[in-house]
Amino acid sequence: MGWIVVLYRLPANDSRARVAVWRELRRSGALHVQQSVVAVPDADAFAGVVDRLRELLDDLGGHVTVLRTTGVDVDDEDRLVEAWNHARDAEYRELAGECTKFLGEIDHELEIARFTLVELDEEEAALDKLQRRHERIRMRDVHRAAGAEATGRALHQAEEALARYTAAVYEHTQP
Repeated sequence: MGWIVVLYRLPANDSRARVAVWRELRRSGALHVQQSVVAVPDADAFAGVVDRLRELLDDLGGHVTVLRTTGVDVDDEDRLVEAWNHARDAEYRELAGECTKFLGEIDHELEIARFTLVELDEEEAALDKLQRRHERIRMRDVHRAAGAEATGRALHQAEEALARYTAAVYEHTQP
């Protein structure tokens, strides 16, 4: 699989533009190769990334050049894949940590016997957010980062914890 490399330039001294581009790059999962140079795998899942970045930079008065490329040798490709997977693993670790916090929250609710429908709605929304985030990372994980499996297990534990809490709320709120 090749890469799409994006070189961009922003207007000088425009922090609003830098923040907007940073947010878009973060959202897309693009790999920062060096200052103002990012790469994404040359795969259908990333086609929209380049289009959104072009549009954003145009709106901000910046400039962009997009190149389709491959590494000159296998070591070049390996370095990019390793960096890509390192970034995905960081996302997976962060998500696994959020799943651990979620488990603690559910344990706390069970411990203090807070069995309300409002609290259940909040916990369902929190799990939904974790699931959506997991799906976004999985879609970017085209090179199979090592952290995927452990994070999948952590998310499954969060889902099981919510199921236990849901059953407890049901028990305590039914006439």
